[in-house]
Amino acid sequence: MLYLIYQWWHEASQSGASWAETFSFLRIFESITVRAAIGCLLAFGLSIKLGPWVIRKLISLKVGQPIRTADEVHKLAELHGAKAGTPTMGGVMIIMTVLISVILCGKLTNPFLLVTTAVMLGLGALGFLDDYTKVKKKNSEGVSSRFKLAWQAVVAAGAAIFLFFSPNVSENSTLVVDKMEQGTKVEAEHKQTGYWVKENQQVREMKISEIGFPLFRETLFDLSYLAIPFFIIIIIGASNAVNLTDGLDGLATGCTITTCLAYGIIAYVAGNAVVGLEYLHMPFNPQLGELTVFILSMVGAAFGFLWFNCHPAKMFMGDTGSLAIGGSIGTMAICTKQEILLVVIGFVFVMEAMSVILQVGSFKLRGKRIFAMAPIHHHFELRGWHESQVIIRFWIISIISALIGLVFLKIV
Repeated sequence: MLYLIYQWWHEASQSGASWAETFSFLRIFESITVRAAIGCLLAFGLSIKLGPWVIRKLISLKVGQPIRTADEVHKLAELHGAKAGTPTMGGVMIIMTVLISVILCGKLTNPFLLVTTAVMLGLGALGFLDDYTKVKKKNSEGVSSRFKLAWQAVVAAGAAIFLFFSPNVSENSTLVVDKMEQGTKVEAEHKQTGYWVKENQQVREMKISEIGFPLFRETLFDLSYLAIPFFIIIIIGASNAVNLTDGLDGLATGCTITTCLAYGIIAYVAGNAVVGLEYLHMPFNPQLGELTVFILSMVGAAFGFLWFNCHPAKMFMGDTGSLAIGGSIGTMAICTKQEILLVVIGFVFVMEAMSVILQVGSFKLRGKRIFAMAPIHHHFELRGWHESQVIIRFWIISIISALIGLVFLKIV
C-alpha cells in the first residue's frame, strides 16, 4: 500500500499536479529501507498489541500444549511438566502480523516477496493442522509424518518451480561483476532497471540454477533442472530444522531473529548495485532488495512474539509458527543465492537437525545413542544446564554464526 501511495504521488508529480509538491514527502515510500523499517515496527507493534488477546483467545479455546509423558521422555517430563496447558498455535500471530506488514509495506508484484510469503502461508497452514490435531487428540502426536512431508513437498515444489521458470527471476537473472583489464570501460544497461556498470567492470549473468559460495567469484556448478529438487530439499530441511529447534521457551524465536537479520542484510545488499556488485561482487538482482521488507517484518513479528514467548513462556508458536518460519528462511536463502551459507548463518538450526539425524542413525546402526536426548538442546538440559542457560547460550552461538556468515560475503 505504501508503495502504491508513492506511485500515485509520482504519477501526479510527473503530470504536474499542484498538490504533488506539497506532499513531496511521500517520495520516501519509494525507499526499501523506509518501508522495511516500517514493516518491522508495525509487525512488532501489532504483536505487542495483539499478544494478550491471542493468549486469552487460545486459553478460551483450550488450545493447550500437550506434554509428552514420563514413559516417553523420562526425566524431561519433570523439567517441562509445568509447561502443560500453555497456549500453543501462537505462530498464527507471527504469520498474521507479517502478512499485514507485507501487504501494507511491500511491493506486492515483486516475485521474491510473493514466493516467500506463499511458502510461509502454505507451511503455516500445515503447522496449524498439525497443532489442531495434537490439541484435539490431547497428545503430542499430530498429523502423520508421511502426510506432513507430502504437504511440505508440494509447497516447496511450487516455490521451486516458480523460481526456476519465472522470467523475472531466471531469465532477467542475477548479475555478477568481474574486474576487466585495466583501462577498459564498460557501460551495461540492465534491461529492467536502467542499472549500469562503470569503471573496469564486466557484467555476466548468473542463473537461478547456479550454485555459488561467497568466497568464490565463479559459480561452483550449474544444477540445471536438478535445481528444482535441490530447492525442495532446502525448504523442507529448513522448515523441519526450525521445527526441531522449537523445544524451549524463546529458543527458536531468538535464533529466527539473528538468522533473518543476516539474510535481511544480504537481501538488501544483493539488490544494491554499488555495495553488492561493485564492492562485494555478490550475486545481484535489482528486485531482491524488496525481499528485505518481508524479512524485517518477520524480525519485528519474532521480537513481538518473543515478548510473550521468553522464559517462562505465556504461549508457544507451535508447528504453525516453526514450519512457516523455517520454510521462509529456506526460501530466503534460495532467493538470495546463498543456499550453502545457510549452513553457517543458521548453524543452530543445522546443529539441532543433525543431532536428531545422528541420534536416530546411531541407534538404528549400533543400538546406542550419542546424546542423552535429541534434539541437542534437551541433551544439555539432561546434563544439568538450566533451560535459560541453554537458550541464551544457543542465542549466542546463533549471533556469532550470523556474523561469521556476513563476514564470508566479502570476496577477496
